[in-house]
Amino acid sequence: MKDARSLLILQRGSGSAAAIRQLLEQFGDADTALDAGPAAWRAAGVTQDRFALLRTPDTQNLDADLRWLEDPCHHLIGWHSPDYPALLRGIGNPPALLFVAGDSDLLWHPQIAMVGSRRPSPGGRDHARQFATSFASGGLVVTSGLAEGIDAAAHDGALIAGRTVAVIASGTDIVYPASNRELMARIRSEGTIVSEHPPGTAPLQSHFPSRNRIVAGLALGTLVVEAAIRSGALITARLAAESGREVFALPGSIDNPMARGCHRLIRQGAALVESPGEVIDALVPMAGQLAHALRGRLALDASVSANGLPRGGSGEIEPIQQTLWQALDQDPATPDQLAERTGLTVAALSAMLLAMELDGHITANHGRYVRRT
Repeated sequence: MKDARSLLILQRGSGSAAAIRQLLEQFGDADTALDAGPAAWRAAGVTQDRFALLRTPDTQNLDADLRWLEDPCHHLIGWHSPDYPALLRGIGNPPALLFVAGDSDLLWHPQIAMVGSRRPSPGGRDHARQFATSFASGGLVVTSGLAEGIDAAAHDGALIAGRTVAVIASGTDIVYPASNRELMARIRSEGTIVSEHPPGTAPLQSHFPSRNRIVAGLALGTLVVEAAIRSGALITARLAAESGREVFALPGSIDNPMARGCHRLIRQGAALVESPGEVIDALVPMAGQLAHALRGRLALDASVSANGLPRGGSGEIEPIQQTLWQALDQDPATPDQLAERTGLTVAALSAMLLAMELDGHITANHGRYVRRT
C-alpha cells in the first residue's frame, strides 16, 4: 500500500478504530489524514494525549511493522481499500484495518463461521470436523478463532477439503495457544490468518470478545457446535444476529453441559440444524448480498447476453468473463484449476463464479464448477 506507513502510524497512535475510519472517509487516504493535523484529529475523536504519538511515532514499532509488510504473504487492508471485506463493513464498530497473513483473497469468499467450546465432548469435536469438511467441500470457507477445541477441529476439518480463515486476538506473528502452533502454520500456508492488531501484540483477555465480532462479521452465518451457558461462542452468535447474519446451532444431549448453550440459542430463535446441507441452503439469500458486493468490486454487470454470458456495462461480452466461460467448458474444475487455466486471481474468479452461479449459469458441486446444462 502506498500509504501503509501513515496507516500504521494512525493505527498505533490514534487509539480508536472509529477515529481512523472517520479520518479515512473524510480525507480518502492515510497520508492526507495524518497530514491534516490536530484540528481534524480532534474532530474525528482522537484525544489530545494521542497527538504526540501521531506527530512523532515510535520508530521501533513502525520499523517492525514495515518489516512485517515486506513479506509477500503479509497484507495490510485499510478501511478505505476496495479490498476491505464487504460483509465486515456491516458490523458494529468494524476494525479500521486488518493485518493479514496468507491469502487475503479468501476474505471475499463466502464464509461460514464455526465456534464452540474449548473443552468439547469427543462427539462435539467430531461434529465440528465433519461439518467443516463438508462446508469446505461445498465451496465455503470455514472461519473460526483458532482457539482450542471446536475452533481447532473446524480449521482442521476445513483444511482436509478446502480453505479456512483464522481470526486471532494477537498479532499474526504470535502463536496462541501454543498447542495450535502446527495448525497455525498450516493455515498461514494454506489459508488466511487475520487480526486487527499489529505484529507483536500479545493475546490480551480484552482482545477475545472483539475478535469474536470479526469472526461473525466476515461470515454469512455462524454455526455453534457445542457451548456452555457462559461461553464466548454465545457472544459470537449474538454479534452475528445483531449484524443480520444467520445463526445455527447443533442440538445435543440434555445430559451434556456443553449442549446447553446451543439449546438456549435454539429457544431464542437460532436454527436447529442436523446436517451441513441445511446450513448451506439457509445461506443462499445472504450469498446473494455478497455476490452484489463482489460485482461492485469488479464492476461486474449482472445483465446477460443471448448465449448466457454475463455482459459488461457497455452491453458487450467482457473478454475476461469470456475467458472464464471457455475455461468452464471442460470437466468440473476447482477455483485453483480455473486460476491456472485463465491466469486470473482466485479473488477475481470467486466474484465471477459466485455471480454466475447465483444467476443460474453455472453450478457448483463439492467445490468444483461446471456450466449448467
